[in-house]
Amino acid sequence: MTVPPRPANAPTRILIADDQEDVRSGFRLILDSQPDMTVVGTAADGGTAVELARSLSPDVVLADIRMPCLDGLEVTRLLAGPEAENPLRVIVVTTFDHDDYVHAALRHGACGFLLKRSGPGLLIEGVRAAMAGDTLISPQVTVRLLHRLAPPPAVDAADPLTDREREITRLVARGLTNAEIGAELFISAGTVKTHIANIQAKLAVRNRVGIAAWAWETGLAGPVSG
Repeated sequence: MTVPPRPANAPTRILIADDQEDVRSGFRLILDSQPDMTVVGTAADGGTAVELARSLSPDVVLADIRMPCLDGLEVTRLLAGPEAENPLRVIVVTTFDHDDYVHAALRHGACGFLLKRSGPGLLIEGVRAAMAGDTLISPQVTVRLLHRLAPPPAVDAADPLTDREREITRLVARGLTNAEIGAELFISAGTVKTHIANIQAKLAVRNRVGIAAWAWETGLAGPVSG
């Protein structure tokens, strides 16, 4: 199926997948209140979420981790993973900040991780970050999540990055946006975006979360506190 190009001024089209009706209705109220967003569908289970995503082609899918039929991990893999024919932006929304399943969702290509208790502001920011090519992770889980992401790399793992790319990678691992990284390093956000594209290609990762994960796995992000 060929999806027509999205008009530049069109609102972000969002699909919400969560097995709790109050969560779906609450998210819809929050997102529909934004002039640049519209909820095009909701799903109470993962199977329906995948069907609707493929038929509606939303810009962003919000997927709960624990759902009937297919859980959020499988939904993320099918819609955003390496084998997805037309990958979509999937933001995982979860109640469980220690849930190891979130690690697998990251590997499957999720472009954001939000805790349900983080509030409406972060939900809106997460959708906008995804549309801008950034990744937003709830501050409460960032260090813990990425630090536990995977076993240490092999001792012969090469570091293919330049000094500037290493600087940017460290800041990505801290959760900074392109604009914030640019301000920190006194370069434009466009230059940061170009560097990040180069970093993704060198590390063979799909998105900023993959960059951050690599930084934690290799120790480039620095020691973990707390």
